[in-house]
Amino acid sequence: MAYAAIAAACLAIVLITIAEVAIGGDDTPFHLLDGAALMVIAAAATLTHRAFLRERANEAVAARVLAESERLQAAQVANLAKSRYLANVSHEIRSPLNAIYGYAQLVERDGGVNPREAARVIRRCAEHMTSLVEGLLDVSQIEHGVLRVRSDDVRFVSYLEQIVSMMRPAAAAKGLAFNFVCAGRLPEMVRMDSSRLRQVLINLLSNAIKFTDRGSVTFAVSYSGQIARFEIRDTGPGIAQAEIDRVFDLYDRGDDEGKVSRPGAGLGLTISRAIVDILGGHLEVESSPGKGSCFRVTMMLGEVFGALEQTGVQSAPSGYEGRKRSILVVDDEAEQREVLERFLSQLGFDVCAVPNGETALAVAKTRAFDAALLDISMPGLSGWETALGLRGQGAENLRIIMLSANVREFHHPEFDKPVHDHFLTKPFDFAVLTEALGGLLKLSWTRYEASIPVMPSGPAEPEVAAVPAPLSPGTREHLTRLRELLRIGYLRGIEAEISALEQCGPEAAPLSSRLLGCLDRFDMAGMTRILEGELG
Repeated sequence: MAYAAIAAACLAIVLITIAEVAIGGDDTPFHLLDGAALMVIAAAATLTHRAFLRERANEAVAARVLAESERLQAAQVANLAKSRYLANVSHEIRSPLNAIYGYAQLVERDGGVNPREAARVIRRCAEHMTSLVEGLLDVSQIEHGVLRVRSDDVRFVSYLEQIVSMMRPAAAAKGLAFNFVCAGRLPEMVRMDSSRLRQVLINLLSNAIKFTDRGSVTFAVSYSGQIARFEIRDTGPGIAQAEIDRVFDLYDRGDDEGKVSRPGAGLGLTISRAIVDILGGHLEVESSPGKGSCFRVTMMLGEVFGALEQTGVQSAPSGYEGRKRSILVVDDEAEQREVLERFLSQLGFDVCAVPNGETALAVAKTRAFDAALLDISMPGLSGWETALGLRGQGAENLRIIMLSANVREFHHPEFDKPVHDHFLTKPFDFAVLTEALGGLLKLSWTRYEASIPVMPSGPAEPEVAAVPAPLSPGTREHLTRLRELLRIGYLRGIEAEISALEQCGPEAAPLSSRLLGCLDRFDMAGMTRILEGELG
């Protein structure tokens, strides 16, 4: 505006001068005055334009500096959050690793520890770390938009009861009351992604139990007009208003030292909100410091009319029917080869384990295999190159399962079509491997209850463990919970409940020992018979 005023003033002066000359009859030719005026105007305009451009340039520089400053501040906040997250994850990983390392040394030195107890501790620690890694993978999948959504027909009340049965022992262990409230009518069956919604509800319930030291946790469910509402209320410390907007941020666990010190990676709420958004729902939180919190999930779940057959819990496979099948295992790490060879041999497979792709191709020229398990990252030929070589040798009917710790390696980009039949991400559960092999090879599994006696080796014992009758209230309560957990097949909960049963006194020790024996053999049928005999 200042430069426009200057230009206007210059033009006014020139015009006034021309007018005065024209009126006063000055002898100066008018066209000369006109040319001079134009020169003055042009010079003033040039100076004004240059000054204007300088001001615009300065404004642009200032805007860029401000934008860079804001980006720098955002980056510093993100780096601080990630640093806090990495410090927390370091603790979350090192603690179970220390337990694994310690128990492994005790077993190796014959330090008087029960090998089965050590194995249970090691497995629980491994499951904890696997859960942490899977949380990170979920974040990666969500960020890249590759999270798969399923649609299942689910018995709604049974589904909710399973979640309650899974979470109630954790609340009881902290002395918290766990309330399950169904408001109004609930549909018999709904269509939803049962796995993803379960993940969200368990995340929210676990957080409520984790951060509540006294009082109660309430899980309330209502359904109206095809809309389901899930509320998880607790009597914990609550969340300050300044932190409510941050609770769903990635890697952010707030500033409260009491909360930051609790176990966890700070991913659960981020993943939960992303899943709810993907499923078309809404997740919100209401909280006040000192008055607890309420996390609310609202989601459309279409009611389905029909009936589903109830499926019982199956024990682990002990073998398979039909001819003996051969499997080629290729992995450069000896420990990985040994674990797979031992497990597959126990199931009745003829296993050939080799350390590299070159050896695998040479062996495959001399004999045929039904399936191959190929690690991807190996010196020399990679798993992909080995698979391509096996196909090139005419092994078109060979079923190939690729194994990798990198979830993004599920397909080699240089191949026109996949050279493998299945992909497993390390670490994987043996049950997942057996399911994959069973599907690819069309196997009919035999189960432990059909091939292995329920009774452990040694002197014959009565079918039902000797616990004095009538059962104490505490023992009966644990056995009732065990029966519920057994019905839904929640192995971790079963193990925790048996451990709690051991604390009921000397009269429960024989029974808990028998139940642990069944659990170690995955003999769910035998455990069911024991519980039915006790509870009647």
